[in-house]
Amino acid sequence: MTDIVFIRQFKVQTVIGVYDWEKAIQQTLEFDLELATDIRQAAATDDLKYTLDYSAVCTAIAEICQQPHELIETVAEKVAAMVLEKFPTKAVKVSIAKPAAVPAAASVGVSISRGSW
Repeated sequence: MTDIVFIRQFKVQTVIGVYDWEKAIQQTLEFDLELATDIRQAAATDDLKYTLDYSAVCTAIAEICQQPHELIETVAEKVAAMVLEKFPTKAVKVSIAKPAAVPAAASVGVSISRGSW
């Protein structure tokens, strides 16, 4: 059985981009995550230690974004690797949107899936 803990539209301000003007400003990245886990023990005990602490996941994502990056692909890989290493999940889907990247588009981004679903 696989349960999903999800995070939707977590927004982080960061320096991201390949162009010189992008390296001089902060832009918003918007994260959506799905984390595969088993929540039965958490549900039975009503104890946070048996589930994924989504607040801690968000804090860890924000820490990754404190460093400037050129590509959201790099950020997605770093976030996926960190989640699989530090949190009790066997798989993660990470989607990152960069809303201001293309003026004619509402948003552009990447989505990756890592681990064993």
